[in-house]
Amino acid sequence: MSFKSKKYSIDSTDYQVGQDNITKWGMDVHNTVFTASAGLSILFIVALLILSPADAKAAIDTVKAAALSKFDFVFMWGANILLLFAIGIAFSPLGKIRLGGDEATTDYSTLSWISMLFAAGMGIGLIFWGVAEPTAFFTNWFGTPLNVEAYTSEGRELALGAAVFHWGFHAWAIYGMTALSLAYFVYNKGLPLSMRSVFYPLLGERVWGKVGDVIDVMAVLVILFGLATSLGLGGSQAASGISHVFGFENSLFLQLLVILVIMGLAIISVIRGMDGGVKVLSNLNMIIAFVFLGFLAVLNFTTVFNSLTTAVVGYVKNIIPLSQSAGREDTTWLHGWTVFYWAWWVAYAPFFGMFVARISKGRTIREFLVCVMVVPTLVTTAWMSFFGGIAIQQIIDKVGLLGVEQGISDVSLSLFYMLDAYPIGNILSIIAVALIIVFFVTTLDSGSIVVDSMTAGGKLELPIKQKVVWAFISAVIAMVMLWIGGTDSIQALQSITIIAALPFTFILLLGSVSLVKALLTEVERPKVTENTSA
Repeated sequence: MSFKSKKYSIDSTDYQVGQDNITKWGMDVHNTVFTASAGLSILFIVALLILSPADAKAAIDTVKAAALSKFDFVFMWGANILLLFAIGIAFSPLGKIRLGGDEATTDYSTLSWISMLFAAGMGIGLIFWGVAEPTAFFTNWFGTPLNVEAYTSEGRELALGAAVFHWGFHAWAIYGMTALSLAYFVYNKGLPLSMRSVFYPLLGERVWGKVGDVIDVMAVLVILFGLATSLGLGGSQAASGISHVFGFENSLFLQLLVILVIMGLAIISVIRGMDGGVKVLSNLNMIIAFVFLGFLAVLNFTTVFNSLTTAVVGYVKNIIPLSQSAGREDTTWLHGWTVFYWAWWVAYAPFFGMFVARISKGRTIREFLVCVMVVPTLVTTAWMSFFGGIAIQQIIDKVGLLGVEQGISDVSLSLFYMLDAYPIGNILSIIAVALIIVFFVTTLDSGSIVVDSMTAGGKLELPIKQKVVWAFISAVIAMVMLWIGGTDSIQALQSITIIAALPFTFILLLGSVSLVKALLTEVERPKVTENTSA
């Protein structure tokens, strides 16, 4: 199969991107993608100011519920197929292919690379759900996995196993296949860093036209709304933690102030660049997270060791029944948790994929997939086991607020309630708040870099002010939504993102087919080929 393109020089790093770009206000942007993305974002903000948040949320939630229940098989099988794609490619001869060619070298050490992909991927989610999710499953808060009986040893095993299932191999396969597709087409085929590039083997020159514009605009909006959702929910959790620790009123003002601080720090990080910003913060994130994890492990060695073993056993025993949608009796739990998670990972995949693709040059495909899937799964298994296991044990032993309530009463405070059971609970809570903020700064920074590249036609080096603009827009969307409707508005935006994940699931599956089709050209042709230019 030929990759000769009329518009781009394929199989070469000497490509010409941005032929549809314009220079405006000192920024270099793709006219159609930037204008449509910025325009639709502003229109969305205006609509929020006009419409009733409660009415809008109710209508959107109805559509989301229909998407999750009527098309649950799409999300479930989509995740399963992407996992099989990843395993098959990693352990096939295609896994030997190096991103960027045989002579390509890496830009970052393996440790920094893993830290950055983890911080961008789901680090903040683990802070929010590390205690709440296993506890919810154990106590029958909105259903139990596979209808297991709550407050039992079997329920504990499945609660920990199901939490690892949601944050384990399936999630990282969705992320990994998206990132691999983008990295391969950018570094091995010389295409721009945008979602449209993945579909060149299937669509040919049409990816440079309106079809490609639609794909890129959809990706930008999903990324932008996902960032704003995370920022709004994370700002609320950080504000809840600050209020809980320092006694401040958890007011709208405090929540908006937290988001402003996160935005300001993210802008500073953007200005410092990839090496001085995202990489430094990601490494700092991982150091704090592992110190935090290790400290709790020392304080609760027996509990965390037992929980880790229980979680792994629960995961392995139940991965197949948890991966199915047909014939399930726990449909409320299935749609509210697993299908929702798969949709959320799909919606976040363009953001994660583009960021990780940008930092992954020089890795072999096998190394890439193994690291992206295995290492974060091990970390998330430890995190869910440690925090979830300690929280469940507090419930069983009736220790602290979790024990008194026999479960969670406030998701945003569940982590802090668990930490309150320790004599140095306030110190641990302060560390937790700091970790939440730093994780969000990293997420907003890397998200701004991704959206900036997407709206500039896939260029990698662009004026700093463009990244600042997108960090500002993401934060403004989150603040406006909190201001007009509180967390209801944020959850409405999250529902819109979930709805958009339904068509995006098909896009990711087609992208994986396109990737395999392209990878096969590497084994069909000689090692040395002549560059083909437009």
